[in-house]
Amino acid sequence: MRMVFVSRVAEFARIQKGKRGGLCAFILALVLMGISVNVTCGQDESVSSEVDRFGSRPLLTDAQWNKLDNAVDRALTYLARMQDSDGSYRTDPSGQPAVTALATMAYLSRGHLPDEGQYSTEIQKGVDYVLSMQAPDGAITLRRVGRDRAAHFEGNYNHAISGLMLTEVYGMTSTKRQKLIQEVIENALAHSRTQQTMTKRFPDDRGGWRYMQRFGDTDSDLSITAWQLMFLRSARNAEFEIPEEWIDEAMGYVRRTFDKRKKGFRYGLRGEDDYVSRGMVGAGVVSLSLGGEHNTEIAQQAGQWILNTSFDQFNRSIGMQDRYHYGAYYCSQAMYQLGGDYWFEFYPKLLDAYVENQNRDGSWDSESYSNDRKYGPMYSTALAVLALTPPYQILPIYQR
Repeated sequence: MRMVFVSRVAEFARIQKGKRGGLCAFILALVLMGISVNVTCGQDESVSSEVDRFGSRPLLTDAQWNKLDNAVDRALTYLARMQDSDGSYRTDPSGQPAVTALATMAYLSRGHLPDEGQYSTEIQKGVDYVLSMQAPDGAITLRRVGRDRAAHFEGNYNHAISGLMLTEVYGMTSTKRQKLIQEVIENALAHSRTQQTMTKRFPDDRGGWRYMQRFGDTDSDLSITAWQLMFLRSARNAEFEIPEEWIDEAMGYVRRTFDKRKKGFRYGLRGEDDYVSRGMVGAGVVSLSLGGEHNTEIAQQAGQWILNTSFDQFNRSIGMQDRYHYGAYYCSQAMYQLGGDYWFEFYPKLLDAYVENQNRDGSWDSESYSNDRKYGPMYSTALAVLALTPPYQILPIYQR
């Protein structure tokens, strides 16, 4: 499984504030940990890739780094203050344990670690709460029908987001906690595969995920599928065995959601689910990147769609089913993956929007979209942090 010294590399990267220092910085981190290396400080392929994507421009100016650091640190102070004694974060019960998992990832995305330093207690408690939510059938979710099955709309969201957090924190934890997390992840992966291979009424829905109960005319949607795909890829990064066909089938569904006419990704493939939103376009680009399809023609078209769609009006929806914070989270990750002008034209404006609208207590307002308002400011604040932290490049799932 992924080696625990990854956590120390993450801490070194946090100190470097996410700035790409090249291979020498990485070597220095290894040397400081007493790990011998047999390479020279030349420019490796990953560094060349970053230069190709961003040119000679730094990701952020010094002033922007200061804005980012201050906003994120204030938000994490807020989240820590609001954590309940059982490790959870207050939200509608249907949003648990996903909201707790997102808040825990928010700490990780800033470089905080589960076993040492600031927020270690909050991270440990959040992880333990999520671990406690797994049902005998492998689903990680709070609300259940009967003894074993989660059966509400949010069930697969809770499951995939929780699984993603656990696979991201897995390599940063102690050996004892790793063993607990490993068993939960393995059972969760089996549940995800069962959900993915459920009988679909339409062939073009194959490979994707949907609600735990059948609903409407759609048996898969991009929103849940993207989270499940992130869970699978993060698990593979952590060296869990993920058969290639699981990823290939999911990627096939993702590609089918691209609307050539609108040049963006759709939530679903038919009926009232056939719409394009900021969250779905960003999710589509991120999903392509997870499948190794960087900077393809459709990814670039989707990136241009995002550039043409502003986040300047804070917490405003722009159309049917559009969510501000959810869209900002996905679009920020997507634009980092695309790099270049996509990043430089998009991220500074998003950073300004969040900095200018952060509440005095460090939080951000709940989603304005009515269906998601019930999840409250813990949810929106965690998503906002994850939307702002791509420059740190700490969480492995969001690295390129």
